[in-house]
Amino acid sequence: MERRTIGAGALAVGAVGLGCMPMSWAYSTSRQRGEESLRAVHRALDLGASLLDTADMYGPFTNELLVGRALKERRSDAFVSTKVGLLVGDQHIVANGRPGYVKRACDASLRRLQTDVIDLYQLHRADPEVPVEETWGAMAELVQAGKVRALGLCAVGARSSRRGGSGLHDATIRQLERVQQVFPVSAVEAELSVWSPEALEALLPWCATRGVGFLAAMPLGNGFLTGRLRPGAGFEADDLRARHPRFTAEMMAANQPIVAGLRRVARRHGDGVSPGQVALAWVLAQGRHVVPVPGTKQERWVTENAAAAGLRLEPEDLREIAELPPAQGSWD
Repeated sequence: MERRTIGAGALAVGAVGLGCMPMSWAYSTSRQRGEESLRAVHRALDLGASLLDTADMYGPFTNELLVGRALKERRSDAFVSTKVGLLVGDQHIVANGRPGYVKRACDASLRRLQTDVIDLYQLHRADPEVPVEETWGAMAELVQAGKVRALGLCAVGARSSRRGGSGLHDATIRQLERVQQVFPVSAVEAELSVWSPEALEALLPWCATRGVGFLAAMPLGNGFLTGRLRPGAGFEADDLRARHPRFTAEMMAANQPIVAGLRRVARRHGDGVSPGQVALAWVLAQGRHVVPVPGTKQERWVTENAAAAGLRLEPEDLREIAELPPAQGSWD
């Protein structure tokens, strides 16, 4: 697989990564099987999809434990990214950016991941009660201690960013400007996909001009852009899409023209090309510093997603995708 680099330190990863969250959190619990997910991780590493994206809050903790089982055997093949800063309670999630907590959380993640160093340690959310510079300074100390290789920041949630008429990623960029004064940012993780392209406006250019890598979260639109989800089929109660405005039967039907457009492009590239691969190739085409991180828990989808790294979209393909209708339905 093609390799791409993250940040000024030129950390090399496969062009397509693997989002591990669906293996143990937020998506249909009844379909989460540890051994099947472990095979998916090994398949990703076999194919060169080396970036494994997890977080301590996924599960909580169980996702890191799962990834750690693979890392114990194949640490040299993997680039591990995990996150800190969010705590999962009973029916709520809270931020904790206190320096002492960050350091303890890193040690706990290292134990669960069965490794002595985290390649990319990301701040999941800034704590409103703690200056972000203090949290980032504690994370920088982890780099100096040899426990972490590089630091990243996850984008602020859309709801808070849109208050007061500001742009979607204005709050994230303000945070980035602040923490850059403390220690270099190597990567930013934010949503980017054909049906959610807002990062192209300001956040992606900010990263490009500063040599910061961009990890594209949800590049398949939570599965919608694969064309495998049927309007009205429904989701399990614990699946985040069961409560998502864009995944009502009405909105899924209204957004089918987007999938139809991806299918048209796929057909031009051969019978074996899928709409999901076109969606990933579109993300890859947005810049050499961009690495899509599609989430899955099955080997067959890992294989399909990894193959998108070899799909090159032509200018007419990109024009057709750019002319697709914007997605309907709130993303909040």
